[in-house]
Amino acid sequence: MARLNVIFIVSLLACLLACTTVPLTERRSLNLVPDSDILSLSLQQYQETLGKSKLSQDEEKVLMVKRVGERIARAAEEFMRESGREADIQGYEWEFNLIDDPKTVNAWCMPGGKVAVYTGILPIAKDETGLAVIIGHEVAHAIAKHGNERMSQAMLVQLGGIGLSIALAQKPAATRRIFQEAYGVTTEVAYVLPYSRLQEAEADRIGLVLMAKAGYDPREAVALWERMNSRESGRTVEFLSTHPVPESRIKNIRSLIPETMRYYKGNK
Repeated sequence: MARLNVIFIVSLLACLLACTTVPLTERRSLNLVPDSDILSLSLQQYQETLGKSKLSQDEEKVLMVKRVGERIARAAEEFMRESGREADIQGYEWEFNLIDDPKTVNAWCMPGGKVAVYTGILPIAKDETGLAVIIGHEVAHAIAKHGNERMSQAMLVQLGGIGLSIALAQKPAATRRIFQEAYGVTTEVAYVLPYSRLQEAEADRIGLVLMAKAGYDPREAVALWERMNSRESGRTVEFLSTHPVPESRIKNIRSLIPETMRYYKGNK
């Protein structure tokens, strides 16, 4: 019993010390893994994924992805700076790549600003504004540190309080294994495991702010998610399979439009 009490106290202290807040929503979240470790693992995984993938040679589409991505990245940096959270994305080195895979309807952003968009999602995005919704949503997950939160939860479940500190001390093998499991990385397609509904709602809200600050009309997000949802019934959509879409999602996005329009000043 004494041992269990010690484990509980250590776990509680670790959680309290590692708690941070999500930008905009101010929800308290658990980030047990040092940012330096997260960024290092993310970069390694990103490079491995690109090495196994075929990058698009369509110059027009590649430039569109990079153009939209860079505008969202600048908006994210501005948003974090205005929120007094510039230090939270210190070390981010933004990179945007288009992977030539028309059968994969997906996009993701690794912690550290490494973004991949698959050509299969472009017909649903339809144009730059639609792509801004997608990239803004994924970048929002990254700056909100949802990945760290999921990884921290996985560590607590698998290792327990004391085991957690041991695992972190024994990196990189143990930490890398948990990172891969928490992010659902496979040898074919790298994408994160399903985020919780709460994290999804946060990414929707923050993503709308980012696209608005980048000069894209957030009202267009409704049409994008309608296209995404209608496409889901036709074939498997990885972007949705890793992002649960409750029926109330579009309704919630509509309710966020008045807030996010305050950040919109037209095309920049």
